[in-house]
Amino acid sequence: MDIPFNRPWIAGPELEYIGRAIAGAHLSGNGPFTRRCQAWLEQRVGCRRALLTTSCTAALEMSVLLADIKPGDEIIMPSYTFVTTATAFVLRGGVPVFVDIRPDTLNIDERAIEAAISPRTRVIVAVHYAGVGCEMAEILRIAEQYGLTVIEDAAQGLIASYRGRPLGSLGHMAAVSFHETKNVMCGEGGALLINDPALTARAELIWEKGTNRRAFQEGLADKYTWVDLGSSFYPSEISAAFLWAQLEHADAATAYRLRVWNRYHEALAKLEEDGRARRPVLPPDCVHNAHMYYLLLAEAGRRPGVLKRLNAAGINAVFHYVPLHASPAGRVFGRTHGPLPVTDALAARLIRLPFWIGLDEGQIEQVVAAVYEAVERL
Repeated sequence: MDIPFNRPWIAGPELEYIGRAIAGAHLSGNGPFTRRCQAWLEQRVGCRRALLTTSCTAALEMSVLLADIKPGDEIIMPSYTFVTTATAFVLRGGVPVFVDIRPDTLNIDERAIEAAISPRTRVIVAVHYAGVGCEMAEILRIAEQYGLTVIEDAAQGLIASYRGRPLGSLGHMAAVSFHETKNVMCGEGGALLINDPALTARAELIWEKGTNRRAFQEGLADKYTWVDLGSSFYPSEISAAFLWAQLEHADAATAYRLRVWNRYHEALAKLEEDGRARRPVLPPDCVHNAHMYYLLLAEAGRRPGVLKRLNAAGINAVFHYVPLHASPAGRVFGRTHGPLPVTDALAARLIRLPFWIGLDEGQIEQVVAAVYEAVERL
């Protein structure tokens, strides 16, 4: 491809910091670079505790243990999300209950949540699509009224905010991603953010493979032993060292991405004016992080042809999620609450454009010209 969909960004000091980790002879994780990354997240997001994980999926699986999900418990979530939003719960016997999304942000439709609540409901998952915050005030109100846990799937949400509060700081817990497609990354990585102080101590145990290792090291326990559920969740110091280089430059990375996003948004306005496609919508309560740029074509039937023309022109544009309620496993392990017309319609119309740090003005112009040609010729 002349212009790939994604190109991993290198901030600069990654190799130097990896060298420092090697020289320090602590490579197994939970070392100096891990602690630096966690402190950065705690300060920047404002969460009570941040715990690095091997992926956002691992962070979600930790959150499921902390929510004490039992077989048959129900979890309300959007169908338009990545598969591990659901599988993290299914692994513990939970039942995803899929509800529709909003037509503007593609986030969970908060107006659909209350009707989906049953005596088995335990959790609401708020997925912040494209780094744009869900309507968290209403979601939190509903959760408080019914005694439910709110988990933010903030995989795409770092350095974005809702009503002045960082995404990841609003629910009881949140999971973020450092996959190579994210704004800051370490190849594969994630973090669990804890906001409810009642969950902090147990989160440490789960993160430490279910042992009291930290208490033992601090002299607060006389034996190092197995005390709770847990698994091998934290990443190596190599990954943490790479991530630290990225976090140090996170603001510069976000600023670059915002320039690319704004350039796309301005250049593609005429497609929206002509009714050929719709651009992303940003609610006034939200500050986004330019995680991606997408278009919603006027007709679902046009998408295959548009993508084919773009890729033939060397532009690696792609679609996004197949809604989970329409997937083979989604039908087996989850259920829907009523029809999901917005999810079905918008998922079939969405295309994502190449988006990465380093995309220059000439490449953006090339993408935009190809989009206009592909859309107008169909």
